[in-house]
Amino acid sequence: MKGLLWDENLPEVTALPSALPVTKAVDLGARPTDTEIWNHAREHDLLIVTKDADFSQRIILTSPPPKVVHLRIGNMKRRDFMVWIERLWPRIEAIAKNHKLVTVTAGMIQGVQ
Repeated sequence: MKGLLWDENLPEVTALPSALPVTKAVDLGARPTDTEIWNHAREHDLLIVTKDADFSQRIILTSPPPKVVHLRIGNMKRRDFMVWIERLWPRIEAIAKNHKLVTVTAGMIQGVQ
């Protein structure tokens, strides 16, 4: 994986503890479709980070790239989200190296190969 593709359904991150470059879905154009996001991530070997269950379902049926991190969390204030994601990101990224799907809930991080 050569970078991250940050879906538009997530708060914008300013300081993610990762050496990987971050592409925002909005950088792909105005309101890109799931298929456009998927294809861009596949072509550039990016890890899709999203709250959208459609990407989780899609990766189960295919092989990477792309890989997917599905954040299964409710709505949070941006500041609370930043604290939460910064604390968990090193573990999420480490698991994503060997798994095609990483599902994250408030109390669990689970990888699917």
